[in-house]
Amino acid sequence: MSFKGAPFYGILQAEKRPGRLRKPYLEEKTEEEILKLSFDDTHLARNLFGPREENIKYLRKYFDVRTSVRGNHLTLVGRRKEVENTSKVINELAGIVKKGFAINPSDIDHAVRYIAHTDKGMEELYKDQVYIPPSRKVITPKTENQKSYIEAIRKHDIVIGIGPAGTGKTYLAMAMALSAYFNKEVSRIILTRPAIEAGEKLGFLPGTMYDKVNPYLRPLYDALYDMVDMDRAARLMDKGVLEIAPLAFMRGRTLNDAFVILDEAQNTASEQMKMFLTRLGFSSKTVVTGDVTQIDLPEKRSSGLVEVQTILRGITGIRFVYFSERDVVRHPLVQKIIKAYEKKGMAEEGK
Repeated sequence: MSFKGAPFYGILQAEKRPGRLRKPYLEEKTEEEILKLSFDDTHLARNLFGPREENIKYLRKYFDVRTSVRGNHLTLVGRRKEVENTSKVINELAGIVKKGFAINPSDIDHAVRYIAHTDKGMEELYKDQVYIPPSRKVITPKTENQKSYIEAIRKHDIVIGIGPAGTGKTYLAMAMALSAYFNKEVSRIILTRPAIEAGEKLGFLPGTMYDKVNPYLRPLYDALYDMVDMDRAARLMDKGVLEIAPLAFMRGRTLNDAFVILDEAQNTASEQMKMFLTRLGFSSKTVVTGDVTQIDLPEKRSSGLVEVQTILRGITGIRFVYFSERDVVRHPLVQKIIKAYEKKGMAEEGK
């Protein structure tokens, strides 16, 4: 892992000393480096280090360094490369704190991954924030692809986001929809997904039609309630401003002045995808999200999301954004699980 050219928010002093690393299996002599970081702003240092220095302790999960905190001063001890890499991540996190954001373990995970794969600083990501006025919540992209996704939604009328679970496809689309509504760019939000079981039959479901389809739409509610409180969301639904419905309910409609999200699009058949995309009306935006590795359609039916990549490729006004395991913003193990399944799939294809 190598990091390049990030600005620093502390005063650095570095010393070197020869010695043995504190690992018994390393016999050869190696040079340790001591790096002292000092921060002039006590508030910044306190928020950067975290309560009981939890953020600094968490960093040791990624880097083989010893750390010591005294007031506004942080000392790193270890091999040169480990110390350099740790200081680069701390520098990026300090920049985030300086902008007024609190950091947590997930931010550290993203910082380590982001800096490892790009020469740009994380400040680039924070230029594409999505602001939700009622909750005063600010949604920030965590990866380069998430930033490209937000930019694409701003500039194009149809955006199709394809990638594994946990990459923020639906969450960011929901944030953009709410932001567009509260900024009076659209007059309503429509959220939809196909009612397909994920590899299991749920059998008979009691209640009204809405009671029956609600279990399939739960992930959309979860994303919604994370950004606006339940009372406000309920009022928006009562007024017809916010509609959450199964895909089958979209047939025959023309959706003008609306922000429309189709989630779990890998489970749409070819004719359903065509039906949905042709609902687009004037002054509207459509975002389609899905994971082509998790198709739950019957074997004889082809996925509309797979097919649409060929049919719509190159059409002006439509943008495809692809995510990978590097964009996963859930628990770090999710990224490893996705990678393991990809490896298994490649091995089976090679047989």
